[in-house]
Amino acid sequence: MKLAILGFGDEGKSLLSYLKKSPQYKNADIWILDKNTALGPELKRLTFSYTVGLHYLAHINQFDVIFRSPGVPYTLLGDHFKKLRIHDWQSRVSSQTALFFKELQKYKLQTKNIKPLVIGVTGTKGKGTTSTLIYTMLKNAGYTVVLAGNIGTPMIASLTRAKKADYVVLELSSFQLQDLACSPDIAVVLDIFPDHLDAHKTVREYYSAKKNIGRFQAPSAKIFFYTTNTGSSRIASVSPAQKYPLTPKHNNLKKNVEMASVVAKSCGCSNRVIRNTIKKFKGLEHRLELVTKIKSISFYNDSAGTNPAATAAAVLSFTDPVVLIAGGKDKGFSYESLNAALKKSTAQHVILFGENKMKIAHTIKNSRLHVIIAHTLHEAVQMAFARAQELAAQKESATVVFSPAAASFDMFKNYKDRGEQYKKLVRAL
Repeated sequence: MKLAILGFGDEGKSLLSYLKKSPQYKNADIWILDKNTALGPELKRLTFSYTVGLHYLAHINQFDVIFRSPGVPYTLLGDHFKKLRIHDWQSRVSSQTALFFKELQKYKLQTKNIKPLVIGVTGTKGKGTTSTLIYTMLKNAGYTVVLAGNIGTPMIASLTRAKKADYVVLELSSFQLQDLACSPDIAVVLDIFPDHLDAHKTVREYYSAKKNIGRFQAPSAKIFFYTTNTGSSRIASVSPAQKYPLTPKHNNLKKNVEMASVVAKSCGCSNRVIRNTIKKFKGLEHRLELVTKIKSISFYNDSAGTNPAATAAAVLSFTDPVVLIAGGKDKGFSYESLNAALKKSTAQHVILFGENKMKIAHTIKNSRLHVIIAHTLHEAVQMAFARAQELAAQKESATVVFSPAAASFDMFKNYKDRGEQYKKLVRAL
């Protein structure tokens, strides 16, 4: 058997480690394919064949199974196979996510055990926080729980621990769900808005990928969703599972805490455990993270806010006067939803930088905001601090929120790198 690992990041590396030990795949001819030529020296040290660079897909039709990493768009693969006039390519494409579900299902059938129950969490934003809260609540209630997926440990590296757990909580992105033919026992669908339109060909394709979280559920399974979000309700509607609609009391990021609480309670967590977990939870890095306070000015890092809906939720979370720093690599969004949120918010100034700064500026130009253009993140932070000082002098306090509403790849490695650089600049003030 000839196998390809398509993409050699953290997921690709953990998958290689698994395949080398797997009775089914250990004797296979394993190849590593990646667009990144910088991986060449690292791959030379391995005893596996590899292809890197622009033509890494050139011989893709030679492989029996292709394990796609989430960073490689499914549609890119499809377009390449269509050029080769190969129409049955889907049967050859798998992923670490699909393999994890397959192996876990096989284990449960062999042992005749309903445990572990898999809780899958998806949404355009908030899935990391919600997944972590559910995991922590269940753990604090005394259950054996594993957290994996788009957060923490890659899924396949967690398989051994998952088999011994009561619950497995998985954060699932659209890229992980896209070629999945199995759904979790408990599906959680947060707010869904169009996203990743630079990788998904259409909004319909994005929603179709998200629908896989419930599409293959059993009638005895559960799916939780928001009644207040059309995308969330639409995705839940395709599931044959028992429906658990939630109408949140909050219209900001606190709604994800509400969802985590409802899901945890349905799994047996007491109200006391849920309350204590929420009280002690400090949030995740780069997700509306309090960086520091300088006198009466608070600085928040929401670098994971990579779309307008996420930034809209962020600015609506504050009652103090807000200075927003936004902008980055455009993903094909309209910024009307951000404009509407800014009008309702306490935002006074918006500092824009990055590739799409003028596109955002054009959308919000008719609002009451003072819009300022910066050329670098350093310049944006300096400008934001100056404006926040003016506001704090008038209103006693102010908040600077860094929530880009865009991807990071115009100036940074990823959203984590962008967030770290912002925090360094703030701490240097």
